[in-house]
Amino acid sequence: MIRWPYKIRNVFFVIVFFLLNGCENRTADEQKDTIDSGTIYISVDESFKPVIDSEIQVFEALHPGAKIIPTYKPEAECIKDFGVDSVRMVIITRRFTQQEENFIVDSFKLAPKSLELAKDAVAVIVNPSSTDTLFDMGQIYQILTGKFSKNLIPIFDGTRATSTVRFVIDSVLRGDTLTPKAMAAKSSEGVIDYVSKNPDAVGFIGVSWIGNHDDTTQLSFLKKVKMAWLESTDKPGSYVLPWQANIYYRRYPMLRDLVYILKEKKTGLGKGFANFLSGEQGQLIFRRAYLWPAQMNFNIRLTKLNE
Repeated sequence: MIRWPYKIRNVFFVIVFFLLNGCENRTADEQKDTIDSGTIYISVDESFKPVIDSEIQVFEALHPGAKIIPTYKPEAECIKDFGVDSVRMVIITRRFTQQEENFIVDSFKLAPKSLELAKDAVAVIVNPSSTDTLFDMGQIYQILTGKFSKNLIPIFDGTRATSTVRFVIDSVLRGDTLTPKAMAAKSSEGVIDYVSKNPDAVGFIGVSWIGNHDDTTQLSFLKKVKMAWLESTDKPGSYVLPWQANIYYRRYPMLRDLVYILKEKKTGLGKGFANFLSGEQGQLIFRRAYLWPAQMNFNIRLTKLNE
């Protein structure tokens, strides 16, 4: 039997003690992070703050041991958080690209997961005094490029890096240049406030900020501005608002996805929140926010109203 000198034996026991103690601490920390308990940080496109706030509120009420800490920011800033280790989930309007997936795999040694949660509409809002409340997409294009017959000025929640601006450039302008007259507010609420004070302003915001007639805050917004009607995709000459049925049937012309991207090495609170968002309770919250739930089936019934 080898007999180590007394001092060496003491050092050995101290090292073993700290190693075992560290393992116990890590195990305890890991146990705190389960599908229904722990604390996680997520980055969310600012366009969806009202509905994601509601999702978090209900999830935390159902799981008292869970804490979801969101940061609301422009979509491009959310995408940068793919590289932030502490951010477990990103909620934006698109899935990750192959290059972004490779970056996450190489950086964190995990495969990210994504899922479409809901369909959203980009609402067009105008000042209450405006007589321009019906637009076809050709006219929307003219407003965005500064070629409309009237001097109507588009305003966004930022002139770059936001999902709404990206959607307009990619899906409406299709690479054409946004007019230099376009204005930028700090948030979607700032867009509403600016339009309410400027008759020539035309705002572009996510419908979840202004579509819920059961929300007192959004009802107050609807007293300050009004939503414009856009020409239906299936009936030329007919105009529609971004209501859920028009989103479902794709009659409303400006639609986009809402997607979560999860980067989690093991099954933890991120997965639990993801399951909630895509499950029945989370999907019903999207429905109440006037988005169309992407992971839940609904029966559409045609009705006839008798006067």
